[in-house]
Amino acid sequence: MNTFTAEHKPADIVKVFPKASDLFKKRRIDFCCGGDKPLEETFVKKNMDAEEVLSELNTAYEKWQQEDHQITDWDRVPYGELIDHIVHTHHAFLNEELVPLGQFVTKIFRVHGSKHPHLKELHRLYHDFKVDMEEHLIKEEDDVFPLIKEYENNPSAELLQQISDANGGLEDDHDAAGDLLKQMREITNDFEPPADACNSYRITYARLAELESNTFQHVHLENNILFKRLQEAN
Repeated sequence: MNTFTAEHKPADIVKVFPKASDLFKKRRIDFCCGGDKPLEETFVKKNMDAEEVLSELNTAYEKWQQEDHQITDWDRVPYGELIDHIVHTHHAFLNEELVPLGQFVTKIFRVHGSKHPHLKELHRLYHDFKVDMEEHLIKEEDDVFPLIKEYENNPSAELLQQISDANGGLEDDHDAAGDLLKQMREITNDFEPPADACNSYRITYARLAELESNTFQHVHLENNILFKRLQEAN
């Protein structure tokens, strides 16, 4: 893949060029939940300048190619290894971050909410996200991932069907989580703190941006690689 075109899908681009996710987040182009649609659809829907976006994307890709990178080809990694990476990297991040970040979100709402009314909505959105993701991680680790590992060792049509049934619910969860993150980004002006923001305010926004980035990569690995590979095995 030498250059990207409007026919390429964001999910496929991120597989080849992981840093494309930064550009997609900046441009609010979905590469995880809705990443399996050609860029052209997003350009039309959001009235974007396709030439400008593709030029920025391909310039960044050309520069990145000149650097030394080792990319894991997740399409070829065994299911169990991919699942362990998701759990130990992305699930671990959420398990460590959700509670303390929630305390920061609550703190800035309590201290600054009267002057910055959007913090009330941010508080609600974040805690909806927190509860949903905590339940989601338990469902994956207790119910779905063990089935996938069992399928890897003893493949059967019955197991594949059980996994497929469960995955539909997980992808719905991903869509809901993605929507909450997009709403949080929108009401915080792309996680840009106001000029008079205190240190806690700035830390909260920076950690929310990191949460978004980690979650989008997490969902990308599951929707566009793990679950897609299982669908193709059916």
